[in-house]
Amino acid sequence: MKKVLLFLLMSTFIINADAQKKDTRWFKGMYMQWGYNVEAYTRSNIHFTMANGDNFTLMHAKAHDRGDFSSIIKDPGQISIPQYNYRIGFYLNEKQSRAVELNFDHAKYIVTDGQTVRVKGQIDGIAIDADSILNPATFLHFEHTDGANWLHINYIWQNTLASNNAKTRSLLTYVYKVGAGINIPRTDFTWRGDRFNNQFHIAGYNVSVEGGLRFYPFNNFFLETTGKTGYARYINALANTATNKGNKASHGIGYVEGIATIGYNIKF
Repeated sequence: MKKVLLFLLMSTFIINADAQKKDTRWFKGMYMQWGYNVEAYTRSNIHFTMANGDNFTLMHAKAHDRGDFSSIIKDPGQISIPQYNYRIGFYLNEKQSRAVELNFDHAKYIVTDGQTVRVKGQIDGIAIDADSILNPATFLHFEHTDGANWLHINYIWQNTLASNNAKTRSLLTYVYKVGAGINIPRTDFTWRGDRFNNQFHIAGYNVSVEGGLRFYPFNNFFLETTGKTGYARYINALANTATNKGNKASHGIGYVEGIATIGYNIKF
């Protein structure tokens, strides 16, 4: 009897130890996604601090995105020219209902030329508080088109809406995400006809929420469509020109974004 009890105790210990060993895995699987996006932006107050002493703000400037999706039609190899997205996620449980995700959105932000905006501050040593037309040749042009570039970490919830008949896998799920991170723009700036496409650098922060659907036509392959909204703050975007360095721009934008991606699950 003692031998039987000892055997049972040892077996229980081994089983529990094995279970605990499995539970020490941080991630139960991963996934990768690639896709494209469209955006709409709120108006923004864009503040410029120039190396020559000019210091002024464009009030309530309008901006738009630029999809550039025709570039893929012209050259299918140019997949990174349009506004693209990628995600690398890691599942936190076997049900794949929780995950953390590295999220990158290559979005393009272009202040609309030809609009009339209020300009407040100082230009050429003169105080200004007047309307002005945004013209690259006579005034300025401002855009983040090599990317507004939001890199952040998301926390993901995923829940099943529909399963296959055998209930062995999901066919349709809904996902929602919250995240925060940094902006890594490359700002194309023109000042009175003098243009320069600046360097990529960390220039601010962002926060966002996102929600949508995943459709699984196959076991590990999925299609995802989501809507996203967030806020991006640029603290020190580079606004140098070809002949004048040391210019900086700061502004904040709200945005809504439509995203479509394809993805693949990798089980550990």
